[in-house]
Amino acid sequence: MKIIGIAAGLHAGSFVNRLLGAAGGELPEDVGFEVWSGLPEIPPYEPGPVPAPVRELTRLILAADAVVVTAPEHSLLPDELIDTLDWLTARGVLAGRLVAVMSASARACGAMWAQAELYKRLQSAGAVVTGAELVILPGRRHFDEDGRLADPVLRAQVRDVIGRLCPAELIEPDLDIESGLTEVPGLDEVVEPALGLRGEPALELPEVALDALKAGVREPVLSR
Repeated sequence: MKIIGIAAGLHAGSFVNRLLGAAGGELPEDVGFEVWSGLPEIPPYEPGPVPAPVRELTRLILAADAVVVTAPEHSLLPDELIDTLDWLTARGVLAGRLVAVMSASARACGAMWAQAELYKRLQSAGAVVTGAELVILPGRRHFDEDGRLADPVLRAQVRDVIGRLCPAELIEPDLDIESGLTEVPGLDEVVEPALGLRGEPALELPEVALDALKAGVREPVLSR
């Protein structure tokens, strides 16, 4: 089995980037894990030739069994992540693909809006979505010197999410980065993105929040 990781953070040392790497360290030994870091290079979607970073991500996802996405605590998704999802939706790359979503917040429901929007976009692309909003406890040491999860509460939450991708017993291997890829036919073909949703957001959100999402209402951006 192989899993591709995508972090919505644009800085290598950001919490969500470190969280993604640490999540890979919880996978079974026989599961390959590769983090894709090309998010800043993805241009806005437009019909026509497919940019090289999009072709690279397409090959990675089509050669993998599942995807893990970590999103930061924002009221809205980062533009770069939206652009990436637009390209993947247009090409049908995520259709039927298992995707686990993890967002991090120091307060309950702090990442609710961003995660609900991410669920909606992934489901619109045809992905099978699971995940959780992880609660970060203030004053805790979250990572050790090797980048592994040090907070037992956070670690339990992460293991619960990735355990849905890998039913096998979770252990603590070194990250297994695999780079061998094969060409996939049709990588340069682009179609218009799908506009219709295939289901409601999978999050168990308050009814008011769901009504707001259906009406296209969002909270203002709190941070970028």
